Amino acid sequence: MAGQQFQYDDSGNTFFYFLTSFVGLIVIPATYYLWPRDQNAEQIRLKNIRKVYGRCMWYRLRLLKPQPNIIPTVKKIVLLAGWALFLFLAYKVSKTDREYQEYNPYEVLNLDPGATVAEIKKQYRLLSLKYHPDKGGDEVMFMRIAKAYAALTDEESRKNWEEFGNPDGPQATSFGIALPAWIVDQKNSILVLLVYGLAFMVILPVVVGSWWYRSIRYSGDQILIRTTQIYTYFVYKTRNMDMKRLIMVLAGASEFDPQYNKDATSRPTDNILIPQLIREIGSINLKKNEPPLTCPYSLKARVLLLSHLARMKIPETLEEDQQFMLKKCPALLQEMVNVICQLIVMARNREEREFRAPTLASLENCMKLSQMAVQGLQQFKSPLLQLPHIEEDNLRRVSNHKKYKIKTIQDLVSLKESDRHTLLHFLEDEKYEEVMAVLGSFPYVTMDIKSQVLDDEDSNNITVGSLVTVLVKLTRQTMAEVFEKEQSICAAEEQPAEDGQGESNKNRTKGGWQQKSKGPKKTAKSKKKKPLKKKPTPVLLPQSKQQKQKQANGVVGNEAAVKEDEEEVSDKGSDSEEEETNRDSQSEKDDGSDRDSDREQDEKQNKDDEAEWQELQQSIQRKERALLETKSKITHPVYSLYFPEEKQEWWWLYIADRKEQTLISMPYHVCTLKDTEEVTITQHDFSI
Repeated sequence: MAGQQFQYDDSGNTFFYFLTSFVGLIVIPATYYLWPRDQNAEQIRLKNIRKVYGRCMWYRLRLLKPQPNIIPTVKKIVLLAGWALFLFLAYKVSKTDREYQEYNPYEVLNLDPGATVAEIKKQYRLLSLKYHPDKGGDEVMFMRIAKAYAALTDEESRKNWEEFGNPDGPQATSFGIALPAWIVDQKNSILVLLVYGLAFMVILPVVVGSWWYRSIRYSGDQILIRTTQIYTYFVYKTRNMDMKRLIMVLAGASEFDPQYNKDATSRPTDNILIPQLIREIGSINLKKNEPPLTCPYSLKARVLLLSHLARMKIPETLEEDQQFMLKKCPALLQEMVNVICQLIVMARNREEREFRAPTLASLENCMKLSQMAVQGLQQFKSPLLQLPHIEEDNLRRVSNHKKYKIKTIQDLVSLKESDRHTLLHFLEDEKYEEVMAVLGSFPYVTMDIKSQVLDDEDSNNITVGSLVTVLVKLTRQTMAEVFEKEQSICAAEEQPAEDGQGESNKNRTKGGWQQKSKGPKKTAKSKKKKPLKKKPTPVLLPQSKQQKQKQANGVVGNEAAVKEDEEEVSDKGSDSEEEETNRDSQSEKDDGSDRDSDREQDEKQNKDDEAEWQELQQSIQRKERALLETKSKITHPVYSLYFPEEKQEWWWLYIADRKEQTLISMPYHVCTLKDTEEVTITQHDFSI
C-alpha cells in the first residue's frame, strides 16, 4: 500500500496561493470600511439644505475649512499598496506551472488517443532526435518522452498507467504544506522563534488586553459604566427629580472628568472663568456637598449647560469645552432614561415598600431636557424662539398680539398667509422667507394606534390579565405639506360662497350659518310625507247607557245581526285557510332566511378569521424583517440654532397613565422614522 509524504513547498508555488488568499481576506474588507468617503456628495447635500439650516451652528461649523488631515491620504496609500501586492500575487499564481495534473502519455507525445503502435514509434523517433541530450536537447523532456513511450508500448507500464494513473505503478500520496522550506531550516530557527514569540507573546496580548480594558469600561451604548452607576445611585436617591436636580445629576457624568475621559480638558483658566459665569447665572447651589456632583469637572459641565440653555455668551476658551459637553448630552440623557426604566421595573417586581420607583415626571423631564439641550432653550421659554430672527425683544410682538394669540409653532403655521405676514411685519422679506422655510421643514407626526391580543380567538376583546400588543403606525410629514392641504380644502369650501355672493347680498341681515341651514330645510320639507289618518279608537261608555242602547236596537237589528254573523263565519273560514297557507309559506321563507343568515354569519366569521390570521402573519413577518434589516439612523436633520453637531430626528414612544402618574410600557426609542414607521409595543413587565 502506498505511503504518505508531507513536504514543504520548495518551489514556492503553494505558498503563493496561501499568501494571495490571506492578503485578499484583509484588503477587500479593509477597502470597504476604511476607504475615505467622497466629500463632494456631502458638499452637495449641505448646499441643498443651506436655505433652511444655514444659520444653525452645526452647519456653520461644518462649512469651516478643516485643517489639513493626512489620515485619509495615509489610508489611501496603504490600501493601494495592499491592492498592488494582491494583484502581484494573483499574477504570480496565474503564471505558475500546474504540478498536480493527470498524467497522459498521449499528450506528452503529441498524439491523439487511440494511435497505433506504428504511429507511436514514429513520433517517439522524431521527438527523441529533437530532445536527446547528446544532440543538445532537454534531458527532462527526453525522460518524459521515454516514459510516455514505455507506457504505451510496454504491457506492464501500460497496465500500471491504466490502473494507477502512472507507468511506474502506485505512488505515495504527498501533502504539501504552504510554507517555504527555509522557515523550518535549522539555520533560521532562532530568527523564526523570535518572530513567533514577538507576535504571539508580546503584540497579541498587548492588543487584546488594551481592547479588553477599554471595552469593559463602556456599556453597549458607549457610555462609561461608572456614569451608569452614578445615575443609578442619584435617581434612586431622588425619585422625583425636577429640572434643576436633573441638570445637576447629568453634569456628574464621568465623560466630563479628565481622569476617566482623555477628551475632556481642564484648564488653569477655568478657576477664573467658571466663577464669573456662576455669578452671571446666579441660581447655582454650591453649599451642598454631594460628590461627584460638586466636583470641579461636574460644576464646570453644569455651568456650561446652564449658560447654553440661557443662550449666554461665554469666553472663547470655554466654547470648545461647551461644544464637547453638548455633544455628549443626548446619549447621556438616553442612558438616564434607561436607568429610570430599569428602576421602575425593579420596583414593580419587588414587594418591598422601601424600594420606591422613580416618578413619571422624572422620566419626562429627561426627555424634555434633551429637547432643551438641542434647542438651547430654558424650560418655560416660548417655543417660538427656535425660529431664526425671533429674539426676546420681538417675541412679545408675536405672542402678545391683540388679534392673534400665538403660543406654539403650530399656531403660527395654521394662520393664513396674509395674517402671518401681518403678524411678522417687523421682519424683512428675506428674513420672512427664511422663517417660512424653517417653519415648513418642521415635522408633523401622526399616530395610528391599534390594540389587540395576539394568540387569542377574539383579538379585539381585551380582558383583565390579557397580554396586550399595541401596534402604532407613525407617519411623518412636514408642516408645509400638512397645512398646504388644509388651506387648499378651505379654499375649495370658500369657492361656492364666493359664487353665490349676489344672493347673499340680498339677505344681509341673515348670518352665514343661517344661509347654510336654509338648503337642508327645503330638502327636508320636500321629503316630508303626509300624516296617515288614524282609525277611531273605541270609547267605553258607562255600563247603564250600554244596556239601554242594546234594548232599543235588539228587535230591529236581529236579522241583520244574524246575517252578518253568517257572513262573518264564512269570511272567517276563507280567511283561516288563507292564513294557514300564508303561515306555511311564511315558515318556509323564515327557514330559508335563517339558513341564509347562518351561511352569511359563517362566511363572515371565516372572513374575520382569515383577516386575523393574515394580520398575525404580517406582524410576524414585520418582526422578522425588523430583526434582519438594519435601518439607517439618519432620518432628518433637526433645526437647532445653537447645537454644535448635526442632530437627527429621534422620538420616544411610550404608554403612561396620566391620572395615576405611572408608566405602562417601556419607552421605545424611534430612530428610523423617515416617512412611515410601524412600532409594536408589547406589555412585558408592566401590568395595565
